[in-house]
Amino acid sequence: MDENNELNIPPAPPPFEPEIVQTNDDITGGPKIVQTNEGVKDGQNKCPSCGATDISLNMNTGLLRCNYCRHEFAPEKITGMESDISKLTGTVIGSGATDIIPGTDEVMTFKCSSCGAEVVIDTSEATQARCHWCRNTLSINQQIPNGAVPDVVLPFSIKREEAKTFIEKFVGKRKFFAHPQFKLEFSSDNVMGVYLPYMVVDINAHSNLIGQGEHEVRRYTVGSGKNKETRYDADLYNVEREFDIIVEGLTVESSADKLDNKAKNKTNNIINSIMPFDTENCSKWNANYLRGYSSEKRDVNVEHLQGKVNTQAKDIARFSANETLKHYDRGVAWTKEELQVKGEQWKAAYLPVWLYSYHQKKKNMLHYVAVNARTKETMGSVPIHTPKLLGVSAIVEVIGIILWILIRPFFNADDGDGDFSWISLTAGFVYYGIMYARYRNKGARHHHEKETKSTTDNMRKVDDFVKRRTGLSNAKIKGANNTSVRGSTF
Repeated sequence: MDENNELNIPPAPPPFEPEIVQTNDDITGGPKIVQTNEGVKDGQNKCPSCGATDISLNMNTGLLRCNYCRHEFAPEKITGMESDISKLTGTVIGSGATDIIPGTDEVMTFKCSSCGAEVVIDTSEATQARCHWCRNTLSINQQIPNGAVPDVVLPFSIKREEAKTFIEKFVGKRKFFAHPQFKLEFSSDNVMGVYLPYMVVDINAHSNLIGQGEHEVRRYTVGSGKNKETRYDADLYNVEREFDIIVEGLTVESSADKLDNKAKNKTNNIINSIMPFDTENCSKWNANYLRGYSSEKRDVNVEHLQGKVNTQAKDIARFSANETLKHYDRGVAWTKEELQVKGEQWKAAYLPVWLYSYHQKKKNMLHYVAVNARTKETMGSVPIHTPKLLGVSAIVEVIGIILWILIRPFFNADDGDGDFSWISLTAGFVYYGIMYARYRNKGARHHHEKETKSTTDNMRKVDDFVKRRTGLSNAKIKGANNTSVRGSTF
């Protein structure tokens, strides 16, 4: 056995090849546009019982309710889109997800379909308003090319009072190190219900992964005292996984502002982290859902999001293969990854969020606490009182050093127990990092690779034994990447 492993380690695997994504748009003659607004004259439903337009959502039942005759009726579902994703070919785009035309005027005049009055609204700020004469809900008459109106909408199912409770509970657990000004000004009454723009993508694809994996067969130590080191023996395999994969409801933000999760002046990652939504329950676009809520207009096109969606789809495929790789406890180093997209379907969606925001003036930082208005998932960023956190961390560090001095005599450096003094000597730094992460949640994100619905089929496996490697000093195979995420925005 060669402890340095110079004779037992085969040549390093070839460099990781760029991932390939292919689509068949050229075969189908370009993307297919589905008019999801067919049959809608004024962007809203009228009561099927009395014909009134004063309609709102009953969150207790999930039904639309006529405020005039109290009749409740089920919302419409979108039609014309492919429901069996395994049959999806080419690129299908809902009319609400078509390209934005930069030259479209943002201030537009709408004629009320109820009383005939003309009302001007600023579509850069809103996509619906009320007629100031008859209180009819106005909306864009059809899904115009500027992308102001989505294909589908997911109604709020969490009430405002419930969302306030979640936000208060979240902030309440972080009051100790919260900035004094924030504690003074915090009020859950400022929470707002907002429909944010997203793209919901379904993908029918074929994945092929090629690389090497290792399975540990022995672990042992060599040397003595402080020179003790752990060594590993492992079996090396050539590994390949080829399979069909269906991805349903892959969701990405379609607002350029919210896509910027690295912004230094706002905590956009908080909004990203409360996904996923139950997008399979989306309804056909209806302006009545926006009553009492704010909304934000989509400002990016499919082509701007294509790269992000492709990368996230490859993450999902990579993680899907992990179910068949449990034997390789030292990991798998994929050297080639291909994803051939047979078909993809894009829908523009409005998804509901309860949002509390706080502007920290001195740092010019906009903090968010967000609640997914469907799943109750809550995440937030709370301004930190840095001097207080530094002071407490310093006290923890001093206590750690004192403990180290007291227990040091009881440990013999040569008894083989190892030197754990670093735990005591870095206690203050570790405490600061943990508390900062708990308050700021800078690393919080949507785990698309695990949380997006996907199914695999026609799995082909190759597991060819190569050789046994001995005396390895690394705990994982070199280049292990089967659990890496490339579509993350962090």
